[in-house]
Amino acid sequence: MLAEPKDASACPSDDQGLAGSRLRFSRSRRLLAAADFRRVFDRALKSSDRYLTLLAQTNGETFARLGLAISKRNVRKAVDRNRIKRLIRESFRLRQSELGSLDYVVLAKPGAGQVDVKILSRSLERHWNELVRQCSAFSSPSSNSTDT
Repeated sequence: MLAEPKDASACPSDDQGLAGSRLRFSRSRRLLAAADFRRVFDRALKSSDRYLTLLAQTNGETFARLGLAISKRNVRKAVDRNRIKRLIRESFRLRQSELGSLDYVVLAKPGAGQVDVKILSRSLERHWNELVRQCSAFSSPSSNSTDT
């Protein structure tokens, strides 16, 4: 017996707050438009090491979004580029509730394709933490006070 196709209205939406849907990496969580990437590149907070550079910019949404810029020039083999992208997406997916209302763009540096997954994972964790700290310090109420 074949299963009946699911009705789209029966599927939980990304914004219903269910445990499974919070961990999804839906289209709304991705930077897709060139203008969004440009905005992050123009006015970004930055965290960098010898493998990755992460840029972050507030987005005016209630959730974090991710953009990837893993160039063929820096990571030659497609299999390595895809491995890095999968790792970044998975790390983002698991931490997106902690990442605030920011747009992130991740860039790979030359040699990132030859690095062990555990090293890249630790690097990403440090970057996520650093950028969240920078953005929270930058937008804290005490630093933006206009009272005289």
